[in-house]
Amino acid sequence: MNPTEQVTQALDNMAIPYQLVHHPVAETTAEADHYIEGIEGVRTKTMFLTNKKKTACYLLIMDDQQRLDFHQFQELTGAKRPKMASDDLLAEKLGLQPGIVSIFGLLNNAEHDVPVYFDQAIMDEARMSFHPNDNTSTIFVATTDLLKFIKNLGYDYQVLKLED
Repeated sequence: MNPTEQVTQALDNMAIPYQLVHHPVAETTAEADHYIEGIEGVRTKTMFLTNKKKTACYLLIMDDQQRLDFHQFQELTGAKRPKMASDDLLAEKLGLQPGIVSIFGLLNNAEHDVPVYFDQAIMDEARMSFHPNDNTSTIFVATTDLLKFIKNLGYDYQVLKLED
């Protein structure tokens, strides 16, 4: 089963509706945004972070136009010197490749050891968009259904008020 099928099957099994848009390979969020222009939903970026000693990982979902202040993330979460995780750690924890980081990588996290964070700025949006663990599609899911998905997988999440 390919990654997109794994994601859509999980959503179908949870009775979560979604809109799937196929497009050419998108290496960046800007490219993906071009292919989904005009479709309702906040464009997100999902960042896979780790602490200095690589003893903890974090998944952060925010507006794809916003930049992360790593010091602020540290202050809000207690993460010790957070930074982008290595490609190897991303593959180990979420079974994903760089450029395809997505909330749906949680389907591959058998240890359930990756805390999930959302930026408050996107929580009032009706829908969010993500790669379905593959960069040849974008999937749109209602925010309330996305939170249901996370809970159904056995994860909690926290909402952070990140400043621009």
